[in-house]
Amino acid sequence: MNAHELELREKVVYINRVAKVVKGGRRFSFSAIVVVGDGNGHVGIGLGKANEVVNAIAKATEKAKKEITRINIQGATIPYEVFGKYGAGKVVLKPASPGTGLIAGGPVRAICEMAGIKDVLTKILGSSNPHSVVKATLVALGKLQDPMSIARNRGMALKELFS
Repeated sequence: MNAHELELREKVVYINRVAKVVKGGRRFSFSAIVVVGDGNGHVGIGLGKANEVVNAIAKATEKAKKEITRINIQGATIPYEVFGKYGAGKVVLKPASPGTGLIAGGPVRAICEMAGIKDVLTKILGSSNPHSVVKATLVALGKLQDPMSIARNRGMALKELFS
C-alpha cells in the first residue's frame, strides 16, 4: 500500500527533550514519536530526532508514512482479544460493544484512533514508556487475522468457524 494513495492524518504521541553535555554547557535536541493513519485499518509509527521540535516531528512523520501496515478491524472494533509485547511494554486489547468508545491511555489511544478503531478496551501492563507501548500496540494489532484466513488455516468453511 502506497502512502500517497491514502488520506493520512497524523498525531504526535510523545516529544522528548534530550541533553548532551559538551564543554560549553548542554546541547538540547528533541525526539518525537508520530502515528499516522487513514482511520480505515492502515497505521504507521515513526521516530524522528532533530535539534528543533518541528524538524523532529517532520522526520517522524516521514518515517511513519514508510512504515504503514494493514490492520484487520471488524466494523468499529477488533475481532477478538489480543496481547502485544515489546521489550518491557505490554498491551492488552479487548473488543467492545458499539458505543463503548476508546478506553485507552495515551500512546494506545493515538494508534487506535489513527487505525479507525472506535470501540475497544485496553490496558497497558509493565513499562509505560511510550516507545515500548507504541511498538507493543503495533505488535498486538499485527496479530489480528480476518475470519477468512483463520477458516482457511483450520481447513474449515467460514460458516463452520462461527458455529
